[in-house]
Amino acid sequence: MKIIVKAKTRARIDKVERVGQTPLALGEIKNDLPVYKVSVKAAPVAGQANEAIVKVLAEYFDVAPARVRLVLGQSNKQKVFEIL
Repeated sequence: MKIIVKAKTRARIDKVERVGQTPLALGEIKNDLPVYKVSVKAAPVAGQANEAIVKVLAEYFDVAPARVRLVLGQSNKQKVFEIL
């Protein structure tokens, strides 16, 4: 399953919130994907925020962190993740 994540870094708490479903055209991904707002305490330095987002999403979806993969948006606030 692929999801869109709107990242919020340097937050007070780590949390995941489902926002809705938005039609987007992101490169070759042209589907309606569920949108989540993910807040993490980590700063966006050297990939720390992305790693924190992976951990928070893994906990939210009750899967191992190895099953959460960043597809698009390495250095962007809007990201696409794949949950395997």
